[in-house]
Amino acid sequence: MATPHILQVGPYPAWDQEPLDAAFTVHRYFEAADKEAFLAEVGPQIRAIATRGELGADAAMIAACPNLEIVSVYGVGYDAVDLDACRARGIRVTNTPDVLTGDVADLGVAMMLAQSRGIVGAEAWARSGSWASQGLYQLQRRVWGKRAGVLGLGRIGFEVAKRLAGFDMDIAYSDVAAKPYASQWEFIADPVALAERSDFLFVTLAASAATRHIVGREVIEALGPEGMLINVSRAANVDEEALLAALAAGTLGSAALDVFEGEPDFDPRFLSLPNVLLQPHHASGTVETRKAMGQLVRDNLTAHFAGQELPTPVI
Repeated sequence: MATPHILQVGPYPAWDQEPLDAAFTVHRYFEAADKEAFLAEVGPQIRAIATRGELGADAAMIAACPNLEIVSVYGVGYDAVDLDACRARGIRVTNTPDVLTGDVADLGVAMMLAQSRGIVGAEAWARSGSWASQGLYQLQRRVWGKRAGVLGLGRIGFEVAKRLAGFDMDIAYSDVAAKPYASQWEFIADPVALAERSDFLFVTLAASAATRHIVGREVIEALGPEGMLINVSRAANVDEEALLAALAAGTLGSAALDVFEGEPDFDPRFLSLPNVLLQPHHASGTVETRKAMGQLVRDNLTAHFAGQELPTPVI
């Protein structure tokens, strides 16, 4: 019996690639030298696209696959998938929520701690011999007991806030509305007002056209020269030009970032700034989570072709 043909947009680890290859006829878009010609050749056979959150599937790719039925995203973010094109043709879209929530929250809090306590610089100070030759490392800033703001109290934001509560932090959040499961924390509808009352502002909301640059100049200025911005969501949620300008001028104290516009070729101006912690978009980057994400991608594809309910539908 012939297996469904799927278009694989980016590489997966071997533990995901092998079962994917066993279950489907896989066409590796990322290996094609001439991608346009490749799509023209295999597109009519494609019934599913398996992609990653940052790679997505744009309108041209979707149009090149006239028999496409489903796009399965390896990641919680699906903003790089053209949802309008999918809706117009009745194409289903799935992602991999929940399985990565804890790890993303962990990294967000770890970034806050690392940046606030100068862990990267202090480690280099000890390794270089500066501790022995020049004495103690410069004093850093406290985390516990400070004011934390969480912009977007969905799955990840909620887990971040739970972790921050362990540091006895004064927690508030912004979202489209107050959440019934978060009555222990203050709801502040306006992101600028949230930033104004925060020492640490976590960006954890899903990206969409409505949230593009929601963290703009006003929010960054409200956070101020003692404040820290931590982004484990999507780069599009933050105005990078405004962020770079504020970090360079000192009108924002610091930032800890796991996502960037144009990544992995992010803006080189970040490299010269001493008040920013850079991470390579790996908040979900644990063996356990990545295996669970790959399984959920395959579970969605398998359910679709078996005519069953999708485990984690977006549309």
